[in-house]
Amino acid sequence: MMKKINIIGAGLAGSECALQLADKNWKVYLYEMRPKKQTPAHKTDLFAELVCSNSLKSNLNSTSSGLLKAELDLLDCKLLNIARSVSVDAGNALAVDRDLFAQKVTQFINNHPNIEVFHDEVTELSKDLTVLATGPLTSDTLTGKLIEIIGNEHLYFFDAIAPVISKDSINNEIVFSKSRYDKGPSDYLNCPFTKDEYYRFVDALISGEKHEAKEFENQFFLDTQYKFYENCMPIEAIAMKGIDSLRFGVLRPVGLEDPRTGKRAFAVLQLRIENMGTTAYNLVGCQTMLKFGAQKEIFQLIPGLENAEFLRYGSIHRNTFLNTPKICNDDLSLKNLPNIYLAGQISGLEGYVESIYGGLLVSKILSENLKKLPSNTITGKLWDHLITETDKFLPMNSNFGILPELDKKYGKKERKEIYSNRSIEDLKIFLKGE
Repeated sequence: MMKKINIIGAGLAGSECALQLADKNWKVYLYEMRPKKQTPAHKTDLFAELVCSNSLKSNLNSTSSGLLKAELDLLDCKLLNIARSVSVDAGNALAVDRDLFAQKVTQFINNHPNIEVFHDEVTELSKDLTVLATGPLTSDTLTGKLIEIIGNEHLYFFDAIAPVISKDSINNEIVFSKSRYDKGPSDYLNCPFTKDEYYRFVDALISGEKHEAKEFENQFFLDTQYKFYENCMPIEAIAMKGIDSLRFGVLRPVGLEDPRTGKRAFAVLQLRIENMGTTAYNLVGCQTMLKFGAQKEIFQLIPGLENAEFLRYGSIHRNTFLNTPKICNDDLSLKNLPNIYLAGQISGLEGYVESIYGGLLVSKILSENLKKLPSNTITGKLWDHLITETDKFLPMNSNFGILPELDKKYGKKERKEIYSNRSIEDLKIFLKGE
C-alpha cells in the first residue's frame, strides 16, 4: 500500500523531501501558501525560490560547503542536480539563475505523478504524518499553533538580503573583472574605492535611514530587538562596528589588484552574476535594512555604480527557527506531536544547501528508517547539532569546526583535505553497509 505524507512548505527543504519520497513511491501532499498568502521576502509563487543570494557557495571539497555538496551527492540529492543545470559563472562556487532554478524545481514537482500540490495556508497541525518545512518565514497563524504545542521554546532572528542591479548600468571604465588571487575564471566584477570614497560610503551607511523594528513586529514578537545571523549581518551593521571593519571584511581588497594598473585599491566591493543571461549582478555582502530611497542614494556612491539601476532592493525580514534539541526526538519528530517532523531552516539549519540537506535527511529517516550518519561527516555532525541540547541553540551551517579533531596537527590546507577525504570515505563505507 502506498504510504502517504503531508509536506508543509515548498521551499528548498520541502521540495527536496517531496521529490525524494515521491521517487520512493510515497503519495505526497505538498502544501504551499504562496501566492494566496505571500511572505515579506518572496516575490513569486514558484517552489524553492531563493530569496537571498543566488550562490550555493563553493564546489571545492577543500571547503565545508563543497564537502557538504559531495556528501549530498553520495546521498542522491535531487535539488543539487537541478541547480547545476541552471548554474551561472561564479568561479569555484555554485551560483544559479534563481528564476530558472525555481521554475525547474516547480516543473519537476508539478509533473511528478506521486505529488499533489495545494496552494493553501495550513493553519492547523493534524494527526496525519507530516513534514513541517515552512522555513524561516512561517506564517503567524501556524507559528501560533506551534507555540501551543512546544510552549515558549520558540526562537527568532532577523535576516537581510542584498540588492541586485542591471549589468547595463555598471560603469566599465571604473569596474574591472577579476577573481581573488586569480583563482579560477574572473566571474566577479570589482568596484575599487579610494580612501576618501570608502570613508564617504561608510559614513553614508551609518547615517542612512533604516527600517525600524516596529515595522516587523507582530503578536509573537512584541519585545523584538534585532538579532542577526552573523553570515547575514547587514552591511550598515558591520560598518557600525568600526570605520575599517568593512575593508577588513567583505570589502577587503587583497588579491584584487586592478589588472589595468597593477595596483590595489583601498577597498573593493565585488559584484556576482545573478542570472544565466548575465544581465544582472548581486552586490556581494550588501545585505541591508536601509530603506529603498537610502539604498539607491548610498549604493550609487560605490565607484562604478553611480548610475546603477536597481532590479531588486535589499530588505530585512523575520527569520524564525525552533529550539529543536529541546522539542524534538532524535528523528526530528516533535516530542509533543511525534507525527510531525521538522525539516530545513525551521529546525535550526542555516544556508541553502543545508536546507536542502534537511529535507533529504527527513526523507531518509522516514523512508529508510535512518538512525544515524557517520560522525566524521558534515551531514552527520549537522544532525548531531539538531539533537544536542545547549544553553543557547543557534542556527548552524556547514563548517569544518563541527568535525571531530584529527589525531595530530597539520597545516591548514592539508587539514582540510584530510577532513574531506575522511568524511567522504566514511560516508561511502556507511552507505555500502560495511
